[in-house]
Amino acid sequence: MFPVGWQLPVAGQWARFAVFPSKEYSELTRVCFFREFASASDSVSPMVTQKKLTAALFQRFQRLQRGFPLLPLFCGIHLLAYWLRFEGQLVEVGWRHLLVASLVVSGIKLFLFSWLRVDVRWSRFVTFHDLVTLAQAVTLSSFLILLTGYLAVPALQAPRSVFLMDWAITLLVVGAIRSLARLIQERELPLLRFQRSSPVIIVGANESGETLLRAIRRNRNLSQRVVGFCANDVSLLGAQLGGVPVLGMASETCQIAKSHQVSEVLIMSGELSGQTVRRIVEDCRQHGVVVKVLPSYEQLLRGTMNLRPREVSIEDLLRRDPVQLNLSTLHSWIDDHPLLVTGSAGSIGSEICRQLVQFAPSKLILVDQSETGQFFLEREIRSLAPDLDVQVYVADVCDQSRMERIFSDQKPGIVFHAAAYKHVTLMESNPSEAVRNITQASRLLADISHQNEVKSFVMISTDKAVNPTSMMGACKRAAELYVQALAAESSCRYVTVRFGNVLDSAGSVVPIFRQQIECGGPLTVTHPDMKRYFMTIPEASQLVIQAGAMGQGGEIFVLDMGEPVSIVKLAEDIIRLSGLKVGEDIDIEFVGKRPGEKLFEELHITNERHVATSHPKIMVAASEPKDLGQVRFEIERLLALGNESQVGLRMALQELVPEFDVSAAGFESRPMAA
Repeated sequence: MFPVGWQLPVAGQWARFAVFPSKEYSELTRVCFFREFASASDSVSPMVTQKKLTAALFQRFQRLQRGFPLLPLFCGIHLLAYWLRFEGQLVEVGWRHLLVASLVVSGIKLFLFSWLRVDVRWSRFVTFHDLVTLAQAVTLSSFLILLTGYLAVPALQAPRSVFLMDWAITLLVVGAIRSLARLIQERELPLLRFQRSSPVIIVGANESGETLLRAIRRNRNLSQRVVGFCANDVSLLGAQLGGVPVLGMASETCQIAKSHQVSEVLIMSGELSGQTVRRIVEDCRQHGVVVKVLPSYEQLLRGTMNLRPREVSIEDLLRRDPVQLNLSTLHSWIDDHPLLVTGSAGSIGSEICRQLVQFAPSKLILVDQSETGQFFLEREIRSLAPDLDVQVYVADVCDQSRMERIFSDQKPGIVFHAAAYKHVTLMESNPSEAVRNITQASRLLADISHQNEVKSFVMISTDKAVNPTSMMGACKRAAELYVQALAAESSCRYVTVRFGNVLDSAGSVVPIFRQQIECGGPLTVTHPDMKRYFMTIPEASQLVIQAGAMGQGGEIFVLDMGEPVSIVKLAEDIIRLSGLKVGEDIDIEFVGKRPGEKLFEELHITNERHVATSHPKIMVAASEPKDLGQVRFEIERLLALGNESQVGLRMALQELVPEFDVSAAGFESRPMAA
């Protein structure tokens, strides 16, 4: 019996209670339980404490009860250790001594396994952490057995080699029991390894690839068997991941697949650049090897997607490296601030909202004309952030009184202005609407932000604003000039973020091509030489937020959009990815360049110079801001023309934006009358 005054940690107190349930420890046990489970508040109810005590005791009893079948196993292991130590001559030891020693040793092991919550059942989810916990329990039990033998139980006094062998055998046997189910589940036993008939190769010998390997092994619904990896790092050649060899480089995927008689190659979404995926797909297609994509590493960890292979998409072919965000800067900029997003139901606006809720804004204010879009976005945002205060407005950003009321009521600290018309051809035939929705609305929101002492104002622009040839692009450039000029006169940090097309946005080229394929074709392209810059919606939205946090006021940020993409090549890729042949199943038809369109988009205006920033994908288009009074005067003259004359609107806009090429829309450039 331990002395009454001997103090142990809380877990130790429970150990004493379980082994020595005498009256002298009842009060000590109650105090220890209160320390472990009760609140720091002095107002904790004794009834609540008693219920927690009962529940804890019941749980510990259940764990001990589940471990009772282990008693014969532990007894047998201890007897085996004696048998090995004494070379089978157990009579010399004495059967009574062996029986007492085995029962005491088994009891100590059972208690410690229960205390450390070591699960010894078969499990296909056993991990390295579980085996480490097992080793800790076995080691601690062996130490306690030795200590007990020398201090209290003469029957446990035996050669130390007995306890060493008992430790090793227990670790091996229990570890094998725990791991056997996983070995069977993952087909790692020799008799089960080749039951899956379809050999595959994983491109990407890294943590993501190893995660994918384990996921495939555990999923009974998949018919694949991984025979090797292809790596991007030459130093990994000859190495193994999870017992599977690295067979070669990613550039050699097709040749490796052929040499190993593999008919399917798996790529994890988001792990390879678009150029690498394109090269692998083209090589494998020529040799009849199928390339499929599985959910990304993050999606697997979050459990947001099923482990089902899908076909390669156009987004995979155009993918670029993930955006690296400066999270500390973003948190200090966003956290505890009310945020307002215009155009929140649009492709970019809605994604900005999704990205923002990952931080800790005090409020998110959604403004858009689309009732249906706002309805579904609100549902999504509330599911992503149930505790976030979300305010939804169905409103026109051109409505001055409505905008002033929203700003006055909600008092936003940061504004993201993403609302604007975007279709070039429609704005060419509706120029007054382009001026109203793009230039006038941007000026209105910028002025209201200044009046309401907004901290930051971030306006979304487009590469079509660079040397514009369309009303849409010229109106965006006019908005850029106004916001930049106002920044010099206001304490609000006004910044503009300029970028190109985004993939899969509503009404963009990729959904149109897919719709044309569903209708049997043809795919319509305006010109054989047409090229455009593309970004994914999440990439563009993340960089917009990062640029907004970096801005000090007056900057026009330009996002790194990579290399321009041939629209003809894009159409051909989409046809092939749909399992069809260009020119046989689906034709490509050239319909001619439309008014306001450019063959190539540009990154900067002639008088701008690009300056690098602290972020590799964000640059500044540096230029001198125009005089605010002059810009206001030009915009007022533009608005005064209204619907009077398309030619007049274009000429007035050219006065404000001299680089606007009105001839691209079929109009001649001539000076405005005073």
